[in-house]
Amino acid sequence: MKTAVTEPRWLRWLLIALALGFLALNLALPLIVVFAEAFRKGADAYLAAIRDPEALTALRLTLTVAAIAVPLNIVFGLAASWAIAKFDFRGKALLVTLIDLPFSVSPVVAGLIYVLLFGMQGWFGPWLRDHDVQIIFAVPGLVLATLFITFPFVARELIPLMEEQGREEEEAALSLGASGWATFRRVTLPNIRWGLLYGVLLCNARAMGEFGAVSVVSGHIRGKTNTLPLHIEILYNEYNFVAAFAVATLLAGLALVTLVVKSFLEWRYAEQLAGHGA
Repeated sequence: MKTAVTEPRWLRWLLIALALGFLALNLALPLIVVFAEAFRKGADAYLAAIRDPEALTALRLTLTVAAIAVPLNIVFGLAASWAIAKFDFRGKALLVTLIDLPFSVSPVVAGLIYVLLFGMQGWFGPWLRDHDVQIIFAVPGLVLATLFITFPFVARELIPLMEEQGREEEEAALSLGASGWATFRRVTLPNIRWGLLYGVLLCNARAMGEFGAVSVVSGHIRGKTNTLPLHIEILYNEYNFVAAFAVATLLAGLALVTLVVKSFLEWRYAEQLAGHGA
């Protein structure tokens, strides 16, 4: 059987070598450096940095923010993708554009917007102060900034999948007397489950690693509003390199787990699309 590849063998191997070299230089080598620097003074110093109360507080805060933002993004992503893929309505194109907005706005600008809205000198600042409600430099501000940065991920994974699947199965279920909730639970959700999980994974990874927007609204209050990326920055700026890289290994470990799960979900996602096409 003849192959459709017309490039000479040496060119193909050269391109593969360039790709692998780029990955090694920009991904593998920095990861090795992170772990090497983290253990440069031994396991005791590494464990001491990980067990530091401020590091543990930053880890808990990071997981807390992600635990709040990701479920809210799941609800929004499902609702938005369902509406866009299954219905025709005025303003549909505008909704799709707004979903893509965080991809075109700098995270720092997004954080600044929340400061201008909810800060002490912002639009709602006096009202919040009079009612003893604090959003900026507190956990609610971190959650809002993370929500803005991460809300496209679930919707952007589901919209093309739902559009490709069409509306026929849902319409058939409704014509047979199924309720809207039963149709979603028994027809739509099984068809999109792998795409949904993939979107949730990307959303969670971005939520835990977000720096720019969170940095603006956090106030960098040690032990209170510093997430893991912010805590790493403070340690590095204080020339506490071992502790900074030790805490960075936590994020690196989460990234490696995310990569493994992402590869698995991509495989199942491709199988789902192939099965649907067949």
